[in-house]
This record gives sequence, structure tokens and C-alpha cells, in this order.
Amino acid sequence: MSFHSPDALREMGFLSVGENVKVSTHASIYGASRISLGAHSRIDDFCVLSAGEGGIQIGRNIHIAIMCSLIGKGRIELHDFVNLSSRVSIYSSSDDYSGEFMTNPTVPEAFTHVDHRPVVLGRHVIIGSGSVILPGVTIGEGTAVGALCLVAKDLEPFGIYAGSPLKRVKARSQRLLELEKQYLASSG
Repeated sequence: MSFHSPDALREMGFLSVGENVKVSTHASIYGASRISLGAHSRIDDFCVLSAGEGGIQIGRNIHIAIMCSLIGKGRIELHDFVNLSSRVSIYSSSDDYSGEFMTNPTVPEAFTHVDHRPVVLGRHVIIGSGSVILPGVTIGEGTAVGALCLVAKDLEPFGIYAGSPLKRVKARSQRLLELEKQYLASSG
């Protein structure tokens, strides 16, 4: 995998870029001036980040695996230590599917009714491959979501969720908070 140099990242016009950030040369970035990239974060090949008016905030030590997409007009926040497995899609905007309005971006706004709401992933959230997160969702700190899940409502902290429909399977260990303290103390 080849990554943009620090100079190239600066030239792309991001709102901010922390140290040791890696963005694949094969990732597609739209609205870079509304995207913040935290230190020690990595965005892999074929990801699409399209920041609308709300922007995208990526904390420190974030991994966004191959073929993920973060798209929409609403704000998207990934707090520190979030991990998105391959093919995760996060949407902060969604068309109205009721038939009361027209859909898709080729139709003027006067004929559509797009839902724009923020999406927030708390610290240490991990999202399994192929999962989709819809507008307005807040996923609590330390939560794990299994593969191929549709997340359409808020999830409580430190839960493990899986299935369709999505259900809380059990509690997730909070030991990772102690490991975070050790890691941060050792890395200066």
C-alpha cells in the first residue's frame, strides 16, 4: 500500500493533520478542508471520505480499512481508537424512501427530502466488515458491532452487538481502557 507524504497531505488542504498520519494514495477525499485527521491514524486503499457541511472529525489512532465510506452533509465523528473494518459505510445523509419525495443527487433539493444528522462513534468502537451506520446514530464508547450489521439507532457503551435485527449480545470488557493508559504513557 502506498501512502501520501506529509507534504502531499498538507497540499490536499485538510482542516488539520496530526503526526504520523497515513492516507492511501488510492483513497478518494472530497471536502478535505472540512476533514480533521488525528495523529497515528490510517486510511487504507479505496476508501471514500466525502465531507459535507458538518465535516468529518477523525481522532487519534483510527484505522479505516479498505473500501470504507464516510459520506454525508451531517457531521461524522470518530473518536480516538475507533476501528472500521473493510467495507463499513457511514452515512450522515439519507434520502426519504417514502415516495413522498424524489430521490438522488441529480434531482433539485426542492423535490427531495434528505435527512442530514450527525453520526458519532465513541472511543474504542469497532465496527465489523460490511456494516452500515445510518444518520443520527451515536455509538457509545467501547462498543463492538459485528459484521454485516445495520445500525439505525443509538448503541449503549461497552456492548457487543450483532445480528439482523441488531441486538446486544453481551457486555464488552473495559480492560482496553487500562491498556490505553499504558499505551499513551509509553508513547509519550
